[in-house]
Amino acid sequence: MKHCTQHTGILTIIERATSSRNGNPRYVVRLDGITCRTGVDAALGYSITNFDGKEVTATIGTHYGTVTIEDVREVVK
Repeated sequence: MKHCTQHTGILTIIERATSSRNGNPRYVVRLDGITCRTGVDAALGYSITNFDGKEVTATIGTHYGTVTIEDVREVVK
C-alpha cells in the first residue's frame, strides 16, 4: 500500500461492491470526504458494517491504483 494517511470522521457505507473471486464481501465507503473500498479478500470486509455511522480513525492508501481503507478503529470518547 502506498501513500498511506490517517483519517478521522464518520464512516458511511455507500454500497456493497462485487464480492471477490473467493466470495469475500467488499464495500465502498466514505470517510472524511474520501470515497474508498475495502481490500480484496480483506477481513475488514466482514467487520466494516459494525462501524457504519460511527466516528472512526482509519488508514487510507492506494493499492494498485485503487483507494483502499485499512485498519479501522472506533474513536472512544
